[in-house]
Amino acid sequence: MAGERIKLEVAERETRGSANTRRLRKEGLIPGVLYGRGKTPHAFCVPERELRRVLTGSSGLHAILDVVLEGQKTTHASILKDYQQDAITGRIVHIDLHEVRLDQPIQAQVVIELVGESAGTKEGGVLSQVSREINVEALPMEIPERIEVDISEMNIGDTLRLADVAKQEGVTFLDDPEETVLATVTPPTVEEEPEEVLEEGEEGELAEGEEAPEGAAEGETDSSSGDGEPGTTEG
Repeated sequence: MAGERIKLEVAERETRGSANTRRLRKEGLIPGVLYGRGKTPHAFCVPERELRRVLTGSSGLHAILDVVLEGQKTTHASILKDYQQDAITGRIVHIDLHEVRLDQPIQAQVVIELVGESAGTKEGGVLSQVSREINVEALPMEIPERIEVDISEMNIGDTLRLADVAKQEGVTFLDDPEETVLATVTPPTVEEEPEEVLEEGEEGELAEGEEAPEGAAEGETDSSSGDGEPGTTEG
């Protein structure tokens, strides 16, 4: 379970715009927005090193962040709602935080982690993970970091659905339990050897000592056709 609260101190930023955000990133700061419950959003920035620290803890992206704005004493219990990454480096370049009430459920996406080796793959089957995340609802402190699913009993031809996953106390699965496929084990792919194709000119070749059928010799003419004598020209 998440069950972890981490303090995060941020500084409000007065100026917005692409030029300002580029300047912040060059200074090692990540811009972000804190959205409150019916309150005016706060634009802020936070040191990249500090942000990395709070998001790589045991609760990962589901940690409850006790956000404190610079110069204030009020703590805002928040969750990471969204983030943007650089397409090349993969580094976070912007975050959105949402203030939450710890006594009210929230919705989140949780990673599905397949555990063990399926019996089917030991026999040569191919394991495919179809869904890597599911949608859940729970109190902020009860959102699981991940959901582990044991696949050791899956045989060739088996399909693992959300309906097969054991329920977790305090957590509601929001996706269709029968329609949500998590993993499958399919038979191994057998490549058929291509049929031997005769090369051009091979068809019709005679075995040694075999005579060609009558009338099949190249250039042979039918002597019964026409009125003239063979070798003469009617004239």
